[in-house]
Amino acid sequence: MVRNEAALERAIYYVEPVSDKAERSRYLVRFWLYSVAFLVFLMVVVGGITRLTDSGLSITEWKPIHGAIPPLTLSEWQEEFQKYQQIPEYERVNKGMSLEEFKAIFWWEWGHRQLGRFIGVAFFLPMLYFWLSKRIGDQMKPRLILLLGLGALQGAVGWWMVASGLVDRVDVSQYRLATHLILASVIFVALLWVARGYRRADRMPECISADRHVWLMAVLAFAILFQIFLGALVAGTHSGLIYNSWPLMEGSFIPDQIYDTSPIWLSPFEDHTTIQFNHRMMAYLVAFLCLLFWYRMLRDPYAGAGKRGANILGALVLLQIVVGIATLMSSVPIVLASIHQAGAMLVVGIATILLRDLMDNARRY
Repeated sequence: MVRNEAALERAIYYVEPVSDKAERSRYLVRFWLYSVAFLVFLMVVVGGITRLTDSGLSITEWKPIHGAIPPLTLSEWQEEFQKYQQIPEYERVNKGMSLEEFKAIFWWEWGHRQLGRFIGVAFFLPMLYFWLSKRIGDQMKPRLILLLGLGALQGAVGWWMVASGLVDRVDVSQYRLATHLILASVIFVALLWVARGYRRADRMPECISADRHVWLMAVLAFAILFQIFLGALVAGTHSGLIYNSWPLMEGSFIPDQIYDTSPIWLSPFEDHTTIQFNHRMMAYLVAFLCLLFWYRMLRDPYAGAGKRGANILGALVLLQIVVGIATLMSSVPIVLASIHQAGAMLVVGIATILLRDLMDNARRY
């Protein structure tokens, strides 16, 4: 009991000092940040479906304000359709599609952009209220400004990505797609990180031996983010449509065709075989690191609440691997691929929360 009380006293120093009003609003502010993080999670899932249905290039202009209003009359629909008919994707892939078929892909892209606008409003207006009513501490303010800036940057990156598919290509650049997805993941992680840290010291789940596990959890979290980046390259190049077998790739664990692109440094980004191989290998590494982390936590008598987090993370990683293999072997159906992308966000989200808890406890004890 004495040790716990002393630990709690030390923990107070790591909790942001705030006014009484801000102290009473901690729960509300955290709920708001978690809600925005959930919206970003939905945004990533909807973005994945938009890509899988080849809907991302159906809106050929960037209208941040006016674009919130969809076509309302037949003439407006025809005008929008005519714009789409001018790009290579229509000429080479969808030539002859009907207006009704165009509407089907238009609504996915419009919904994706509309959700992005809603997230911007859902973040900015409450932030303004909390700020002006002095319900947040001074240390929180620069973090919120950074989050707002990342959101604005993501909107610009989204259009930068779409623009890459409007001139010479029939799809967007895999480089820009990967940038868009990894930035969305960073925003999701940052929201969870800030929300998890904005709490009272006595609400922190206890893990006395956290300092022994922080380094491994940090490596694992980075590996998960890197795996999401590699997954975006797979999606952007359609590399999941080849080698639809597991664990071998056309009868070999390490295919002869990897790193065949000249210059060789382009292979991880442009060679389909190399891209899929790298994604598989990183999945094995993530699984190994997760298993190692889980085993260390399981054997640690002082891990406390950290064991529960390790169990949840391990179960999610295992499920994600199973879904990934099923997605590959069934040639990337939309439903499984969407579940796989959602699973990646859940894994990186739990990893972020667990890492934050471990770091807070490492400073606490």
